[in-house]
Amino acid sequence: MPKSKTESHPKIILAAKEEFLKKGFEQASLRDIAAKAGMSAAGLYRHFADKEALFAALVDPLLNQLDGVYDSIRKRDYEYLKAGSLDEMWRDSAEIRYFLDLIYGHFEEFKLLLCCSSGTKYENFIHDFVMLEQKETLEYMEAARKRGIPVREIEPRELHLLLSAYAAAIFEVVVHDFSKEEAAHYLLTLQAFFYPGWRAVLGL
Repeated sequence: MPKSKTESHPKIILAAKEEFLKKGFEQASLRDIAAKAGMSAAGLYRHFADKEALFAALVDPLLNQLDGVYDSIRKRDYEYLKAGSLDEMWRDSAEIRYFLDLIYGHFEEFKLLLCCSSGTKYENFIHDFVMLEQKETLEYMEAARKRGIPVREIEPRELHLLLSAYAAAIFEVVVHDFSKEEAAHYLLTLQAFFYPGWRAVLGL
């Protein structure tokens, strides 16, 4: 009796993750993935249309969770704004904890996005992340202005540069294989370094 797709799927996912992590997307072989999963290449195509669809199956669940984390951070920040408690917002380390838990709950998937995605639609992950941060930051600044907070003017390109430096710094823990304990210390150091600068530059 042939194996069901349900039985084969976890084997394919495991084999694909190992192959992409080892070789990167461009050099990864569907034939090798199929062999590791105990099937033919033709059998693999019954599960996934192509190599990018297989890569997407590995990282899209993480991106959906990242959207959820971002929504939580956004909601928190606007609650602080509504309450007039910006000092509390900058002292709050919730954003660091959110990222720490997400990264170390899905370390290999982040590794795929950051180090193995060249040749896919995900290869500009950090840039896309920064563009979202930029949009949200500018909207937040406008909301603060409407509440009478003397927010500073900042050119979008300048903001983009600063956000790019911040995002790259956060994800260094993945690129350089920090342990969770090392990353917890490092990310708090980033907070201590960046947050006073953000306040000075943005006027929030």
